Parts: sequence; C-alpha cells; structure tokens
Amino acid sequence: MCQASAFQIPPGINRTANTGVIASSGKIKPRMKRILLFLSAVTLFIVPVSSPSSAHAQEDEPESGAVVCAPGAYQDVPDDCLPLGPSTFITEMARLGLTFPPRPLLANRPDPFLTDLPYRYFRLDEEHVPVLNAPGGDPTGQGYLPGFVYVSYIDRVDTGRGVYYLLESGGWIPGMGSRIGEYSRFQGLQFRSMPRNPFAWALPFYSDSIPVRRAPGYNTPLTEKVLYPYIDIVQVYDTKHADGVDWNMIGPNEWVEARVLAVATPKTAPPEGVAGNRWIDVDLAEQTLAVYDDNELVFATVIASGLEPFWTRPGLFQIYEKKETETMQNSDPADFYYLDNVPWTMYFDKARALHGAYWRTRFGYPQSHGCVNLSVGDAHWLFNWANVGDYVYVHDATGQTPTDPALYPDWAY
Repeated sequence: MCQASAFQIPPGINRTANTGVIASSGKIKPRMKRILLFLSAVTLFIVPVSSPSSAHAQEDEPESGAVVCAPGAYQDVPDDCLPLGPSTFITEMARLGLTFPPRPLLANRPDPFLTDLPYRYFRLDEEHVPVLNAPGGDPTGQGYLPGFVYVSYIDRVDTGRGVYYLLESGGWIPGMGSRIGEYSRFQGLQFRSMPRNPFAWALPFYSDSIPVRRAPGYNTPLTEKVLYPYIDIVQVYDTKHADGVDWNMIGPNEWVEARVLAVATPKTAPPEGVAGNRWIDVDLAEQTLAVYDDNELVFATVIASGLEPFWTRPGLFQIYEKKETETMQNSDPADFYYLDNVPWTMYFDKARALHGAYWRTRFGYPQSHGCVNLSVGDAHWLFNWANVGDYVYVHDATGQTPTDPALYPDWAY
C-alpha cells in the first residue's frame, strides 16, 4: 500500500507533464478553488534561500551583524568588535591621559610647621623714617629712606603719645606704617609618585572664583563647577586656542582659560648640562617651580619671578650660598628697598636667589626685582632639600624674557 500524498488530485483532473497546469474537461469544483487559493497564498510567503555558490547575491549584499564593543578605552582596534559609541569618547580621553575614574595626583602638602617664622614684621610708610634712641626720644642719625621697606621688630610700646617699635639693632622707630598680621601660608605639593599629566593651580586672575566651561571659548555654556584660587589643583589634559586665548581641558567637557592656571609639566629627563639627577626647574612662562631628585618629581609650587625690567635671567645656574636669614637692600634713592630677615635664601645667579617672601600674599605672577619669590613654607621646604652646588634651570618657553647679561645687575630681591 502506498502512502497518500499531502495533496491528492481529485478524479477527473489531470496534471500535464510539460506545464504542471491543472487541466480539466469541465469546470473547477468549489473545493478545488479553495485549494488553489490556499496554494497561491502560501507561494507569496516563500522566501528564496540563496545558495553559497550564488555569486551575484554574495557580491552585492553588505556585511552586517558586527558586534559593538563594550564601553571602554581601545588603543588598538579589536578584531572581535567595533569600538563605537561611548568607546570612541572614552578612547579619546584615554589618549589624553584621562581615565574613568580620573587618576589622582599622589601628592600632599608638606608639614604646616614649615610655614612658621620667629619674626614679626612692620612695613614703613614711603617717607623718611628716623631711628630713635628711645620711644619718643632723639634721632640717632640713622633712618630709612622712602621706598619698599620692611623691618623686623622685637617689641612694641604705646606711650599714649604714639606707638614705637624696638628693632633688633636696639633702636626705635615711630609707628609710621603697618604691621604684618598674617603672611601667606600657602604651600605647594610634595609628590609620592611621578604624575603622568601636567597639573595646575588656579590663580586669582580676575575674580575670587574661576568659571569652568563645557568647551573652549567665552560664549560656550558654563558647567556648575568653579575653581578657587590656590585651593583647587587640577590636571591638564589638552590645550586648544579659541577667542584669541588658550584654553586648558581639566576634565571631560571641562575647560578654563590657560592664563588663570599655573601649570607644572613633569620632566622625564634633566636639562642639558645638568650633571647628576638633582635639579630645580623654574618655569617663567607658567610661574611654577619643580624639584627633581633621582630624576623623579618630588615637589612643585607656584612662584613670583622678576617683573620687567627686573627679569629673572634664563639659564642654567648652581646654588652657591645658602642663608637661613638675609637682609636685602638697595641704597639707590630712586629705587630704595630694605627687607629685614628674608627667610630661607639660596643664591644662584649673582644677587638673584630663591627665597621666602613674607611680604607677598599672591603668587603665580611676575612681581620681584629678579629673585624667585616663594611662600615662606615653600622656601623652607626647598632650603631643607637643597645643597650648595644643586642646579637651577630657569627657562621661558615664550621667549619673551631677554638673555642679554647687560640687563641683569648684581642686585635683586
């Protein structure tokens, strides 16, 4: 017995061998019409399957079904996925040195004890101030010319007819000026590991806080983030030029004006001419100082270098003298200055020195008469680290600081 086919041809209907068309000597019965309609409907939904040997179908059909990589940084294009979408952004940030979460600076501020000073200071008015033999007494014949004058005192007396200050020399001066109540206790950073990116301190350029924008340019949207001078320290990942100034990227979609940041860029090798692996790097363009020991960054901070025409001279120098305190003065009446008990002084270029500046409240801008001014705490740290003979490399990437020796006199502060 044979198995019945799925569709049996009714009696009276023949399938021709050549055409496959159903022929009948009479009309198609209603049941047959239903079968033909069903077969037609099924035919509409049949999708032809291409054979692997169908050359034309394989030529024109585009490749599809590639897998998108999981979000991450891909320095090389992987073989098994496409680094698209978030991975494109993350990879670009990684190329700039920015990871998620950001890699922190392994650094801390030095011991606050380094900011202490055993002196009290008084700034004199810019007029002639005599030295007296007693409070309200007679002049000794000595005195201070009008100018930039700070003296240290050991006692203060109010006689009811005036206030007088006792100097270390034993003389007295009338209270013609103002006491320094507080000096800057700012401190830089002491590093435990070499940073991978440049880093920077926010500076008080035009306000007490610095806005952060979503892109370079003054008209770009602001973020909710602001930076506070001398408090916030950021890493710098990129620099772009917009609206006539440079802008630094400090995070994903976070940009600030470059001029409001004092940037320190870690060096991987000593400057040419340095024998050994210890040196002090003074960056005049950025107003930063960095200290390297065994070719590793160990300390960095913000400075105040020489202001035109009293520049700090670029070049390679060596510390030739260290003094815990120093009196700095210039007797020229046209530019008289006298600074008593300048702390932690390290001479490296004639009278130009690295030293603490108790009279400064802001750093990050050229202000001095040629010396490299530091906060008291930073100068103390550097004094403890430095040895006579250590190299001091002073440079200006902008090329705006002249190098003609004739422009650099023997005196400075």
